[in-house]
Amino acid sequence: MAISSSSWELPLVAVCQVTSTPDKQQNFKTCAELVREAARLGACLAFLPEAFDFIARDPEETLRLSEPLSGNLLGEYTQLARECGLWLSLGGFHERGQDWKQTQKIYNCHVILNNKGSVVATYRKTHLCDVEIPGQGPMRESNSTIPGPSLESPVSTPAGKIGLAICYDMRFPELSLALVQAGAEILTYPSAFGSVTGPAHWEVLLRARAIETQCYVVAAAQCGRHHEKRASYGHSMVVDPWGTVVARCSEGPGLCLARIDLSYLRQLRQNLPVFQHRRPDLYSSLGHPLS
Repeated sequence: MAISSSSWELPLVAVCQVTSTPDKQQNFKTCAELVREAARLGACLAFLPEAFDFIARDPEETLRLSEPLSGNLLGEYTQLARECGLWLSLGGFHERGQDWKQTQKIYNCHVILNNKGSVVATYRKTHLCDVEIPGQGPMRESNSTIPGPSLESPVSTPAGKIGLAICYDMRFPELSLALVQAGAEILTYPSAFGSVTGPAHWEVLLRARAIETQCYVVAAAQCGRHHEKRASYGHSMVVDPWGTVVARCSEGPGLCLARIDLSYLRQLRQNLPVFQHRRPDLYSSLGHPLS
């Protein structure tokens, strides 16, 4: 990656990798330690993975442990962001929405908190993971979760304009194309990828999304065994707009750091102006900008 400005001037982001369990308070303690470490190292924004709050054993436990955005757990993260003075990407919160009483189902909600602890953006996962992968076990996210109704416009942060997505969303390039055409400079895919799909698809998909959109891609991931029924692949990473992996977590819980160089991004887009060459007259229904 070519960096045109002094690296210490560039915004630093931290990507956190954890092994969530059904124990919400222990999960918060683990995440809080990583966020505080990110702040100590000078990051302006820390990314937490999908299901940072908990990973339950079954849909019934998922629903029982879920909370509204106004609940105690998000309140603790609000206080943490304020205490550390950095922004937080909370990559997939099990949210009881306003329709909880009617539906008895939740949303998989990506929440952005600013350094004052205020919620500045929410995105509810639009593509639910209902799959059967041999060797990985069936996944039926729709048993407990409602798909979100819309995409969220990119949100301005100290690191750049972030387009919000969650895990399985990365398999749908139309979403990333819509976000970049709405101004995204960073795409984020907080995830809990499986142990079979992870080695085969994880890095390939993330690098593809970075290359085709000429965005940074930040992917905080769950890792290891959550309980007797589930394990995750890990390998949290940051990919630059050229498709180079510029930061990667090692095995187990921890964090990695990356600098975001928007001047490099702009130069790359100028040198390789793919969005000027698009042919919406041929495929106008794909990757529309957000209205």
